[in-house]
Amino acid sequence: MSFSMSDKKPLLSVVIPAHNEEWCIEETVCRFHDTLCIHGIPHEILVINDNSKDSTEHILQRLHEKYPEVRYINNVPPHGFGRAVRKWLDNFSGDYVAIVMADLSDNPDDLVEMYKKALEWYDCIFGSRRWRKGRKAKVVDYPLHKKILNRFTNNLIRLMFRIRYNDTTNAFKLYSKETINWLKPFLSNHFNLTVELPLKAIIRGYSYAVVKTDWINRKTWVSKLKIVEMWSRYFFVILYCLLEQWLSMWDYRKK
Repeated sequence: MSFSMSDKKPLLSVVIPAHNEEWCIEETVCRFHDTLCIHGIPHEILVINDNSKDSTEHILQRLHEKYPEVRYINNVPPHGFGRAVRKWLDNFSGDYVAIVMADLSDNPDDLVEMYKKALEWYDCIFGSRRWRKGRKAKVVDYPLHKKILNRFTNNLIRLMFRIRYNDTTNAFKLYSKETINWLKPFLSNHFNLTVELPLKAIIRGYSYAVVKTDWINRKTWVSKLKIVEMWSRYFFVILYCLLEQWLSMWDYRKK
């Protein structure tokens, strides 16, 4: 993707999946909206109400009335992070699209840096919570059992695909619209979409840069059973992408 100096700034689509997030969704949307406005970044904020049973939809209705840049759609059952995100990945209008968590664990200022970096002609910008250059990323209250599993999975991916990127499981990433279109169709219905997107982009030859991203834990309890179930889904996608790399004969490689 290329833009001349006379062009308007590219439009950024911010995709936020929300499942029962009445306690935080308004703050998240407002923080990202205000930060992007301060930096003069044209944007749309696209929220997927993923079968919420609380007042999430009522809050989104109010936000849409207040901010024309904010839109939302309802995801019908069965719900799931991947299913929800894919709804807007088929319908966003921006030149770039970023995936952001609803609980404000991601830093809006980091999204500004991602957007600026993307303008240097990269297809993808990946966030890393394990930044090794200069100031470390701010990671607050990361649960120990999740940290162990996270490090194991990311190191396994680095070894299997022979890449240096150290935070593939981080959901906070930005892609050009052309890249998203060429990565379709997507297989993942849950959080394993966060691995499918970057691995497909990397093995298919799309250019990417890595930037430091902070992370703050906003939830104190996560089911260990769900973590085990999710890791099996991650492993399925990892193996699928590895088979594509080995056996596709570069059929999906970026030309």
